[in-house]
Amino acid sequence: MSTLQGMNTPTATDHAEHLRRDRLERLLRRLPARGEQAMRWLLQPGRVVMRGIMGGVLIVGGIFSFLPVLGLWMLPLGIILLAEDVPFLRRLSARMLEWIERRHPNWLAPATPHKG
Repeated sequence: MSTLQGMNTPTATDHAEHLRRDRLERLLRRLPARGEQAMRWLLQPGRVVMRGIMGGVLIVGGIFSFLPVLGLWMLPLGIILLAEDVPFLRRLSARMLEWIERRHPNWLAPATPHKG
């Protein structure tokens, strides 16, 4: 038996990451065009420093959501950004996206075209 035989077998971690990516993709498609563009730009591999800065700012904004202009929506967005580079937060964001899918399935449903 070859030592390389089992190396391409998907693991539970791979499956969980695939689910997280799929849910994130569906959520991104629901954002307004500019928000989706900004998030996709930030999620690119070479944007580690910018992701860290923006993720931190969004988390702090979410913590101070009682102030005008800031909102609790900032907290999960910051976690999603930081999760690209921090494994602990990746698991947290996966659970958060799973919760969204269970409690608010329409948030991850395909967007309906706007009639104009």
